[in-house]
Amino acid sequence: MDVRQLSAIVAIADHGTFSAAARALYTVQSNVSGHVSRLEKELGVILVDRAQGGLTEDGSRVVERARRVLNEIEDITSDVTSRHDQVAGQTRIGIIGTTARWLTPSLLTSLSNSHPNVRTVVREGASSSLVPSVMSGELNAAVIHLPVDEPELVVDPLFAEDLFLLVDEKHPLAGLPEIPISELDDEPLLLPPTGSALRKVLDRAASVNDVTLRPQAEIDGVRLLASLAFDGFGAAIVPATAVPTWLDGSFQRVTVPELPRRIVASARRRRPSPSAPTHVALEALREVIAEQGEQQPGVHPGTSALPTARPG
Repeated sequence: MDVRQLSAIVAIADHGTFSAAARALYTVQSNVSGHVSRLEKELGVILVDRAQGGLTEDGSRVVERARRVLNEIEDITSDVTSRHDQVAGQTRIGIIGTTARWLTPSLLTSLSNSHPNVRTVVREGASSSLVPSVMSGELNAAVIHLPVDEPELVVDPLFAEDLFLLVDEKHPLAGLPEIPISELDDEPLLLPPTGSALRKVLDRAASVNDVTLRPQAEIDGVRLLASLAFDGFGAAIVPATAVPTWLDGSFQRVTVPELPRRIVASARRRRPSPSAPTHVALEALREVIAEQGEQQPGVHPGTSALPTARPG
């Protein structure tokens, strides 16, 4: 088993066909086919379904581990080639969508200015998808929201943000700048899915106040939650960054005093240590939040706003 074989099977997973994988690897199709065939022979299983296309079940398992191996090799190269301030190489960072919208431009600008040889790959996603990708090594780090209960991750809280009720101006709850959470008891709401990090926060706040949150629908994606509320499909509880400052429309933010702030944090694997490009990316991340976080309405950087901070 060698790196070329692992690269070939991962390229097929990413691009769908032998020919597309060959183009991505800047080689010919026969080379890709040969690498995969030798890997299949060595492992004693079929990795690619030649008739139907795509990976077999065994192929998917091999690709998951192959990605981790290839990423670790790339991180080793980055560490060895990085000297002091001359950091070079690639880092793969995941960011939840609402935070990505305001944080990514400044983060990329900061890295470009301070470490021009660092290549940053940014993936937007929900915490529920980003955390497993960090655990598997597919991502070097991610910006997620708490709670996350993974002892193999180092979690570093970054900022807190307010939660509020978002309603269309025609909704029965519109017109009030503030309502107690008791008014939401058994009120149909657009909510995140049961078990998601944000839903855990909301359910805990409801339970403490002897309130039952009744889902009108469960939506996996904070920006989609906000969009549905904008369009009048129902009331949604969302974090402050779900509503950009530049957005105008017939909607209203309603304060619910009993709702806690949502904590946004960075997460990386405890072992191995972060690569040099990942280390400088996380440093830039913290600097951007410290400098610009307070410019985002409802965002509260600083340790005083982070009651759930825990040591890494």
